[in-house]
Amino acid sequence: MLTSVVVVLANSGPLTRECVACALASDVPVEVILVDNGSADGVPESIERAHAGDDRVRVIYNRANLGFGPAVNRGAAKARGERLLVLNPDCLVAPDTIARMAAHLDRQTAIVGAVVCDDAGHADPASRRYDPLLRRAINTKLGRAGGIDIAGPLPSGAEDVEIVSGAILLMPRAAFERLGGFDETFFLHCEDMDLCRRARDQGYRVVLAGDVRVLHGKGVSSRRRPVFVSWHKHRSMYLWFRRHDPSARHAPMRAAVWAGIWAHFLLKLPGLWMRRRR
Repeated sequence: MLTSVVVVLANSGPLTRECVACALASDVPVEVILVDNGSADGVPESIERAHAGDDRVRVIYNRANLGFGPAVNRGAAKARGERLLVLNPDCLVAPDTIARMAAHLDRQTAIVGAVVCDDAGHADPASRRYDPLLRRAINTKLGRAGGIDIAGPLPSGAEDVEIVSGAILLMPRAAFERLGGFDETFFLHCEDMDLCRRARDQGYRVVLAGDVRVLHGKGVSSRRRPVFVSWHKHRSMYLWFRRHDPSARHAPMRAAVWAGIWAHFLLKLPGLWMRRRR
């Protein structure tokens, strides 16, 4: 069974070449579809030249930054595989990663995630989380119990969760299409949380493959444009709140959350500008 690996690029840097090489070394049949959101670093072109004789690698040039979700949707529309693996360009999979994740797919499962880890092997809490409802987000900020992160050891196999990390998502293509793909209202960030929520709302399972570890290099593209990325992250947080949090039914609460999110963004601006200058 062919798996279409969709990787979105936006000045994502040289690690992308290793990401592609690792995906192509998978022990299951794959094709790699790179969707370039207007990169100026020359990496998409160099990968296309390097794999000119390999029909497993294709590059789609958007010539502009359409956002993460819209780019994935365009890559999925060109995919030939029965399964889709949405993969960040700074994620490196092992040869057996796709097969081990696919072992957890069934007719009720729309999304399988993996445990994303840093260079030291530490698991990212975003590998599995609860929906970021307002009360949970507040608890997380205050360091109280009942927050977004799931406490306890990671499972040794499959675990039903509310959200898995969008750094790596395996889906049956049919399920992706029934869900309508990523909601293109989300330019960047929270589109994975929205997809997981909509999948569960339609009766699907979202599963973490706790026995699969993937190295995640964490955001080369994000480091290049920290203010731009943070603005879209805050905007997406509010969109998710409006769409999925029952608290958003109350106009005063919506106004308070909107004000709180953008006040948080403004407070972060000085640090973001300093990071950009460095």
